[in-house]
Amino acid sequence: MFRDRGDEGFGFGFFVGRHGRGGHRFGRGGHGFFGRGGGGDFPGSRRLSSQDLQLVILALLGEQPGHGYELIKKIEERSDGFYSPSPGVIYPALTFLEEIGHASVTQDAARKLYSITEQGKAHLAENRATADTILEALSRIGRRMEEVREAFAGVSDLDGGASDDLHRARHALKSALRRKRGCDAAEAQRIAKILDRATAEILQQ
Repeated sequence: MFRDRGDEGFGFGFFVGRHGRGGHRFGRGGHGFFGRGGGGDFPGSRRLSSQDLQLVILALLGEQPGHGYELIKKIEERSDGFYSPSPGVIYPALTFLEEIGHASVTQDAARKLYSITEQGKAHLAENRATADTILEALSRIGRRMEEVREAFAGVSDLDGGASDDLHRARHALKSALRRKRGCDAAEAQRIAKILDRATAEILQQ
């Protein structure tokens, strides 16, 4: 949700439009890390582009085979629940990876078990830096969101001398962040910008 500490802040904005080292983009539709348009405001996009999600899936399959639902949960866990792709996004991506030979599928009881192929491993190796960048950003955004939740978890006990207005504002922010848990990447970036502006204004005095 926030920007990462460093030259360009923390969050997803720092790698929009950058593809890291190694290889070309792949898959159907979308450009850059969050879809068409690129840039920090993510015009026309509210999720990872199809290519980037496919690359994330390959990276996870490179760790171990998995079912579609397991992959959804792994991505959700990486971001501490802040980004969770829907089945309507995951399964078409898996089907496409199978079609182009980057993943194979076997029937596991009533479910399909997906594995990375040698061709998929080669493609992942060519794009390893990009995959690691996306996965690290997902983890980082989750950690920052958790820090905010922890900061406001005991807000009533933090400052007994604070004004009623300050307590009200703190609780309102805590509630708003709780409601946004699980939102997509573009919404996380929007929230991060709002909090960055608010933080800067608070520290001006």
